[in-house]
This record gives sequence, structure tokens and C-alpha cells, in this order.
Amino acid sequence: MSTNLTWHEAAIQKEERQQKNGYEGKIVWFTGLSASGKSTIANAFSRRLFDLNRQVYVLDGDNIRQGLNSDLGFGDEARKENIRRIGEVAKLFIDSGQYVLTAFISPFREDRQTVRDLVGEGEFIEVYVKCSIEACEERDPKGLYKKARKKEIPSFTGISSPYEEPLNPEIVLNSEKYSIEECVEQLLKELNIR
Repeated sequence: MSTNLTWHEAAIQKEERQQKNGYEGKIVWFTGLSASGKSTIANAFSRRLFDLNRQVYVLDGDNIRQGLNSDLGFGDEARKENIRRIGEVAKLFIDSGQYVLTAFISPFREDRQTVRDLVGEGEFIEVYVKCSIEACEERDPKGLYKKARKKEIPSFTGISSPYEEPLNPEIVLNSEKYSIEECVEQLLKELNIR
């Protein structure tokens, strides 16, 4: 890593973008097991935010791993690096005055805290998409749980790799009990967005 670097200040500051937009950008960090509904809820929420004239972008785990993080595996260290990179990218979206919705399993509390620590107070909203492993396995839209149970996928979160539930998330969405639309309404209400 080079030490011959100097931070270049931008001509437009985050606060100016917030003032022009009329709202503050935030990271809305969706975490939960595979098939809990993170991506589906994040995308439905992004549609609502967009329709309410908010600048918004979804960073999805599978999509990011096909590009930016295509060089990473699924061991613990690779997972940490995956989340670190996403945190840095999400921080850029905050600086641009946008809502960035991230849909990542992000199984380790420490990694989610690392991202929280990158941004200012109130700019990181942890959303735990709560769903039992049984319900996730029943949904299994990609067939990953079946492969993990057959040991075709090593280090699969919830089966052969741990998932550390958030201890104090800002929002808990029970995707097993509530519909996608009901989860979006809960997000809008809890984030006081109209």
C-alpha cells in the first residue's frame, strides 16, 4: 500500500448536497440469512424512495460479487474484505447525498460495526431482516441451502458458517410474518419518510 497519498478535498461538500436535496443521505444496511428477503425488500423500498424523489441506489451482494468483489471467496477473511469494500463504496454514496441500500448477509457483527464507524452518527441504519432458517430453506429460490446441506457449498451462512444476529439494530423486519409491502411501509414509518 502506498503512503504517498494525499486526500483531495471535493469542490462540493456533503452538507451542500444535503441542503440541495432537502434530506440527508443514509446507508440502510439490510442484513439477514440467504433467502430472508433482503434484496427483495431493498429493491421494493428503493422504488418507493425514488417515487418520493429521493436519490437511491441498491448495492446487492450477488451483483457486487460479479464485479467489484469478483476476486473474493467466501471464507471468513474474504467475507470481511467484501464488507469492508462495500462500506467504503456506501460511504461515497452518503457523501453524494444519496440513500444507499445494501443487501448483504454480512454475517459478522464486527464487520457491520466497522461500516457504521466509517460514517457519521445517524448515517448507518442497520435493518435486520429476520426470518427463521427453516423458512429461508423452504423459500431457497437459488437452491443454495440444498447444495449446502449436500456439502457442495462450503462455508454457507447458517449451515456451515455462523450468522451473528444484530444485537441492537435500528429496525427489525420480520419477513416471515409480514409481506414485502408491509416491510416497506414499516421502513418508511420508522425512518419518518413521506
